[in-house]
Amino acid sequence: MLGTILIIILILMLLGALPSWPYSMGWGYYPSSTLGMILVIVIILVLLGRL
Repeated sequence: MLGTILIIILILMLLGALPSWPYSMGWGYYPSSTLGMILVIVIILVLLGRL
């Protein structure tokens, strides 16, 4: 249950970190790639039953 909630929150954060505003275009994909990597790690931990 906790893993599912955590994955949903991370997906929403990942969508919010996409550089879609003019001031954030200079950031590149660093914020979303960091959150994406965290999301992949959490999904792996959930599938392995560690979280």
